[in-house]
Amino acid sequence: MELSTLKNLLEYPIFSFETFTLTPGRILLAVTVLIFAGLLQRTLSYVIKKRARKSDMMDEGKVHTLVKIVKYFIYTLSIVLAIQSLGVEIGILLASSAALFVGIGFGLQNVFSDMISGIIILFEGEIRKGDILEIDGNVGRVETIDIRTSKIFTRDGIRMIIPNSHLTSQEIINWSYNDQMTRFKITVGVAYGSDTELVSEILRKCAEQNAEVSSEHPVRVRFIDFGDSALIFETYFWAQKTWEIEWVRSEIRYAIDAEFRKAGVQIPFPQRDLHLKTDATKRE
Repeated sequence: MELSTLKNLLEYPIFSFETFTLTPGRILLAVTVLIFAGLLQRTLSYVIKKRARKSDMMDEGKVHTLVKIVKYFIYTLSIVLAIQSLGVEIGILLASSAALFVGIGFGLQNVFSDMISGIIILFEGEIRKGDILEIDGNVGRVETIDIRTSKIFTRDGIRMIIPNSHLTSQEIINWSYNDQMTRFKITVGVAYGSDTELVSEILRKCAEQNAEVSSEHPVRVRFIDFGDSALIFETYFWAQKTWEIEWVRSEIRYAIDAEFRKAGVQIPFPQRDLHLKTDATKRE
């Protein structure tokens, strides 16, 4: 095929509207830009992950965040370049569609809020892939952080899809944010008249004997209140297995119940005295 014929084929007008003309050459150029962007994104992601494996400066969460930012930046830039390659002026397009974009903006304001929140999360790095979060009483591990939503895998085997705006506007407990060691507590009530020193010793011993409880921090027992039906104690201990901490608590509670039975310490249940009054004037 001669060059002139190929040039005429690439410049053949498929669609024309005022000053805009769509040709096979422009379509080919736009497709090439998108393909190149995809290859560039994959290459940079591979290089970043390879460098991260050789360095101890970045953990998995930071690497995932950096890869996501690079991906969104390249794809956004490539889409703009692809539109311009088709012969569309971005400035004119935005100006002529201002009213339409205002309407779309009102309709998609929650989506835009989620997207901005996703960018904030990715840049700040306070919530990262692999972190253990407590959200509205649910504890789960962060699987992915995307531009609009994040996926949380809970201890019940449920995958929660959470809008990113919820993560930035609500109170979230990040168990992985600071120290790996976290303090937990177990609350128990015993009957009035129980030996409080004996109760404290049993509570302390049951927590200390659990293999998952840290020996670096002392187990502490606090007598917190005189309840309606019981003397209330709290046992504080430090542990590292945050993901399985409810099982650790359960094991300690089993041990406490067994030791209480041996020592004759009773865990009371709420009791109420019911007084019945009769009207003497209605008696026969």
